[in-house]
Amino acid sequence: MESGMLSCTQQELIRESWRRVSGSPVQHGVVLFSRLFDLDPDLLPLFQYNCKQFASPQECLAAPEFLDHVRKVMLVIDAAVSHLEDLPCLEEYLCNLGKKHQAVGVKLESFSTVGESLLYMLEKCLGAAFSPDVQEAWIKLYSAVVKAMQRGWEVLPEGYQP
Repeated sequence: MESGMLSCTQQELIRESWRRVSGSPVQHGVVLFSRLFDLDPDLLPLFQYNCKQFASPQECLAAPEFLDHVRKVMLVIDAAVSHLEDLPCLEEYLCNLGKKHQAVGVKLESFSTVGESLLYMLEKCLGAAFSPDVQEAWIKLYSAVVKAMQRGWEVLPEGYQP
């Protein structure tokens, strides 16, 4: 994971925009996941708790267990924003997170839909402050996070050290 991939200006744009979102993470996370289910309703069955299948996105979005997942997703984004100068320190954590997502049946292709949903949520939250520069900075950060998570899908030989 490249540390210097984001310029100082891009890091500041991300930090500033995230400050406006991070005050109500669950509220904004629900916007992200609502959009995700709108874009790809087939992702809904991936979210099961105690073998309970949700009948609708609305039912899922209201479930306490799902809201806990929303909190965790927002915490991962928060960690990435907090470590913008040293993203490589998150590499192993994100790789393991990728492995967990693979284990529950998430497909790599779904990450582009999640990225689209993240940008949608940021745009809804930030309004006019969601400039093309802010969007580009977030796309770069999200791409780096996804690249690290995708390493969790790769089967590495035992004892392999990158």
